[in-house]
Amino acid sequence: MPRSSVPPATPVAAAPAPPVGALLRRYADAGEPLSCEPVAQGLLNRGYRLATTRGHYFLKQHLDAPTADRDTIARQHRATERLHALGLPVAPPLPDAAGRTVAVIGGHCYALHPWIDGRHRDGAQLCTAGSQRLGTLLGRVHTGLERVMGAPVPARRTAAGSGHTPETGAGAGHESARPEDTFLLIDDLLRLVRSRPARDSFDELAEHRLRERRVLLAAHAHRRPPAPAATGWVHGDFHPLNLLYRGAEPAAIVDWDRLDVRPRAEEAVRAAAIFFVRPTGELALDKVRAYARAYRCATGADGAELAAAVDRVWWERLNDFWTLRWRYQLDDRRADPLFPAVSALVVWWTRAYPAVRDAFTD
Repeated sequence: MPRSSVPPATPVAAAPAPPVGALLRRYADAGEPLSCEPVAQGLLNRGYRLATTRGHYFLKQHLDAPTADRDTIARQHRATERLHALGLPVAPPLPDAAGRTVAVIGGHCYALHPWIDGRHRDGAQLCTAGSQRLGTLLGRVHTGLERVMGAPVPARRTAAGSGHTPETGAGAGHESARPEDTFLLIDDLLRLVRSRPARDSFDELAEHRLRERRVLLAAHAHRRPPAPAATGWVHGDFHPLNLLYRGAEPAAIVDWDRLDVRPRAEEAVRAAAIFFVRPTGELALDKVRAYARAYRCATGADGAELAAAVDRVWWERLNDFWTLRWRYQLDDRRADPLFPAVSALVVWWTRAYPAVRDAFTD
């Protein structure tokens, strides 16, 4: 399920139960409903395992306002259908009796997909060969999207506020964050942390990381990278919870809500920083190197493109506090478990910067 720093306009938990009966009546061969159970859900949308007299399906309820309109969802569906035809492991939606893949019922958009049996695997569960397969897979996604989506429209270049998340790369393809804005955000978050009446260990860690980041940013403010020159179509949310495996082989890339035009190499770097981060905040650089070599081979990207992407994603991480904004500004703690490793990574990355860049470009 997708992770994003952009909060839903209405909490996902407040969404009504899906109208299974009305939905299935639109499909000629889906059968009669037997059960509809929520699956592990992401921060913005909701998914269900739907059992009918004809089999099992994945029912997706689109709730993320920026991507939950019929036309945007239909574009995603067309992309996955075409990628599936190219042999990529995706799970395109099932068309209803009228050939439509998006059902709008009660003001909400739904899509019915085949159920894919599989499990999620993070970088700790991937060997060197598995890391190579992951890099090749993402490379095939990028080159496949280039074939099926056509020439991309140049990305909009607006300021990417420091509230965007590196997990999804919201703001990627835009101007990099401005240190002066980040300093103001740090001050505001510190004020909120210190004003809590009963502080816990998370609050103590948050204050430590905020103060640490302020010093780190002041020392590296001169390294703000320029806006990227090259963009292409990307999945937009490529991380372990959006990739299902059967054994050692990827079975399905899911959740294409963030399909967009952005710097492709940045998605490759960002994905590696999610897959291969250790709980202590370090990257498994041997696996990153195997992954990056396979990605470059699959796409033809050169070391300079990857090096520029490393610069921008590192800067994005340095200026990003989306997990703390959720907790302290939105009173939403769903992203709390991500904070320790995410906040430790940027500190380690800054200290080990040459080794990280070498792993992506060697």
